[in-house]
Amino acid sequence: MDIRLLWDGEQVFWSYGEDEDWMPLSGTDSGAVQFPGYAELFDAQVPERFRGYSPPFLTALPELGGVQIWTGLLAKTRPGWSLNVRPPVNLPPIPGLAAWEGIVETDLWLGPLFNNFRITRTDFPVQIRAHAPFLQVQPIPQLAYRDEMLADHRIGTLASLAAEDWTRLGRVLLPNPDHEARQGLYAVTVRKRRLCPIDHTTLAGAEPAEAAPASFSRELPPDASPARSSRGPAPAKARETGSF
Repeated sequence: MDIRLLWDGEQVFWSYGEDEDWMPLSGTDSGAVQFPGYAELFDAQVPERFRGYSPPFLTALPELGGVQIWTGLLAKTRPGWSLNVRPPVNLPPIPGLAAWEGIVETDLWLGPLFNNFRITRTDFPVQIRAHAPFLQVQPIPQLAYRDEMLADHRIGTLASLAAEDWTRLGRVLLPNPDHEARQGLYAVTVRKRRLCPIDHTTLAGAEPAEAAPASFSRELPPDASPARSSRGPAPAKARETGSF
């Protein structure tokens, strides 16, 4: 279902489908509306105590031109994993609509997956197409943005580069007689590393530290399971990558 948003500088209006009539969103008693027909569907499938509490589809925010849009999904991740909610990568934004970005720790919080947007033009209808992505959700480990991890870095100069660094940089900057091979080298290396997540040094052109094992199982043994998060117990069966 396509929806349209309109901001006149003070209030936000909306319409959907083939209906061209604009309905107020902000300035109403609740400042929110339900997805057409969803409240009845929600009440028919949830425990009795949840009836009448279906999440709103659109909500007007206190900020000028601010709108919250629910995706229709509930979010939950395994312990130690969060969701980064952001605009789609490498896609142009919807004209007149700016998406906010944030991280939700969905291993602790189970609820509607929504995002906040700001209408950037007044008196300009914003079109949100049913089959056009307007939001991207990416699982990320909480370890990646902990303070001790973000603070663990060094800033140096060219003089601080080691001999190995210069060798690796030379593969990118120095002339290569096989120009086509160099153009596709990075993509090939990344694909090979994903297929064989054990020893990547040979793929980068360096000598391997030790021989790779004869076989690899994605199921990790109990004594090699990832470190447990302080936020809760680890999953019963640890895997080499997280899922959500």
